[in-house]
Amino acid sequence: MKKIWQKNKSLTNQLVNNFTVGKDLDFDDRLAKYDVLGSMAHCKMLAEVGLISNQESLKLLSVLNEILESIENNTFEIDSEAEDIHSQIESILIEKLGSTGKKIHTARSRNDQVLLDIKLYLLDEIREIGELTDALFQLLIRLANQHKNVLLPGYTHFQVAMPSSFGLWFGAYAEALVDDAELLLSVKNIINKNPLGSAAGYGSSFPIDRESTTYHLNFKTLNYNSVYAQMTRGKSEKLLASSMSVLAGTLSRFSYDVCLYLSQNFDFISFPKEFTTGSSIMPHKKNPDIFELVRARCNRIQSLPNELILLTNNLPSGYHRDMQLTKEILFPAIDSLKECLEILIYTLPNIEVKEGILEDEKYRYIFSVEKINEEVKNGNSFRDAYVNIGNDIENNEFEYDAKDLNHSHQGSIGNLCLDEISHQFHKISCKLLA
Repeated sequence: MKKIWQKNKSLTNQLVNNFTVGKDLDFDDRLAKYDVLGSMAHCKMLAEVGLISNQESLKLLSVLNEILESIENNTFEIDSEAEDIHSQIESILIEKLGSTGKKIHTARSRNDQVLLDIKLYLLDEIREIGELTDALFQLLIRLANQHKNVLLPGYTHFQVAMPSSFGLWFGAYAEALVDDAELLLSVKNIINKNPLGSAAGYGSSFPIDRESTTYHLNFKTLNYNSVYAQMTRGKSEKLLASSMSVLAGTLSRFSYDVCLYLSQNFDFISFPKEFTTGSSIMPHKKNPDIFELVRARCNRIQSLPNELILLTNNLPSGYHRDMQLTKEILFPAIDSLKECLEILIYTLPNIEVKEGILEDEKYRYIFSVEKINEEVKNGNSFRDAYVNIGNDIENNEFEYDAKDLNHSHQGSIGNLCLDEISHQFHKISCKLLA
């Protein structure tokens, strides 16, 4: 297929062509829908400002609708000879409409085309990540409520520390998702600005109406400055990667906890055998492969921002071909993060928590702070009570009835504030999924 920038029929060097196209076509199928939608909005605007006739606009829109239908029906195929999705769609228009098809590129550059496609694609992916995060949040809140009265030992420095609960543990990761979703929403707001009309990065001498395409494409607003619009290429990807890495950090940490709590030394939780794997030589093993792979995948995702920074760092303003590689870094990572969320949502309803964990002798001193606080309530100073209880422990004289455990302040074992956490998340989620 002839390149849209070729001035004659001479072919480019095949080796050069293969190298410059790279893996672009592997990812362009994701952008096909958005390239058509962008072309439709651009076409409407061209007619509105008189750069093409209404009849020409209708013809272009008719063919673009046909292409969109084939994409949505999964019958559209990217030509292996195409340079990219943009050139293929333009070629289809020219093939079917002749000179009218050639008018679609008026007042537009492939630079603002790909900017637009990527932004629209990322906005849809943010909504999908948001939906999965919402589902995981609701699941964690449900598990926190279900197991709020089951005590769990808390650890610091991997040493037995103070009493916790499964409600507090599940609730902690639910609240972590509040902050993760808020960061994702901030990134959505930054990306949700129309770059179309910035052309190659310096605008156009045609009297185009950028507010029109902003409206037709349902953007919140637009990137006003044409030079800055081009500068958002790479920046949008880095911002999304940063928010994804934070969410991935939450999933990785939770998965580490699950692996730890499943081990025989802890034995706090279990899963049905279909959610674990066995050993090739040790018949007693139940390995938490799902959670180990979530942890590993999410640790890889946390490297994304650094990889994108290294790719886009020290570049001046304007477009540079380096940006092409952002797709092969970010797009697979988006898939991986969604798969991690999906497998957690599928697996966690089957978690089984153990009761009576703190009855084990090794947790005898986990209530030492409770005993200190009891003395303080009876008038002793904290420092003196600390020494007294410490001596009791040293002399093997420490006793405490766990039934006396009574935490009532916000965010404690006895007051998980799950309704308040849910309210916070709901406010963010509504905007994130809009």
